[in-house]
Amino acid sequence: MQTTTLLRDLQQRTQDVIKRITPLQDVSDALLNFQSSPKSWSALECLEHLNRYGDFYLNEMEQQIQQSRHKAAPTFQTGWLGNWFANSVADKPKINTMPSPPSMNPTGSQVDRQVIDTFLQQQSRMLVLLDRAAEVDLTKTKTGITLTRWIRLRLGDTLRVVIYHNQRHVSQALRAVATAQQTAPQSA
Repeated sequence: MQTTTLLRDLQQRTQDVIKRITPLQDVSDALLNFQSSPKSWSALECLEHLNRYGDFYLNEMEQQIQQSRHKAAPTFQTGWLGNWFANSVADKPKINTMPSPPSMNPTGSQVDRQVIDTFLQQQSRMLVLLDRAAEVDLTKTKTGITLTRWIRLRLGDTLRVVIYHNQRHVSQALRAVATAQQTAPQSA
């Protein structure tokens, strides 16, 4: 695929995520912390989960972009593993549920509305990284992943995975708030 097309799509997805989350800054703590069941995440837990991944991936991508010796290329070729990861975390009607590693699972964590600000700051940083990513080859520049240090993905795939994952859990966070509003309208 064309590098510029991919980066433009990822920028639009990130801007959409920012627009969808920004209104949560005006939602009550009760709604933001509502869990529809003991095993479900609240909106704040969804964002905390994304912040934990963002802490790793934003730093990793920034470092690899800075260190890359591979200049921009007109096209990006996805790798089979990166494409599988991206498709498996994409926000779609029938979602594959997968357990989060303990370090990325916010269940039982003390989270407050600050996670919204942190998430929005991370998304602004992502937009800057997407601009900078246009300067390197998205196929040849590789990044580490959180699961194991033995696997490295193409930068273009890592960007897709992180941004698709953000979209997925932003939708989950908004569903949690919508359910809270339906269940407990008096707490709004």
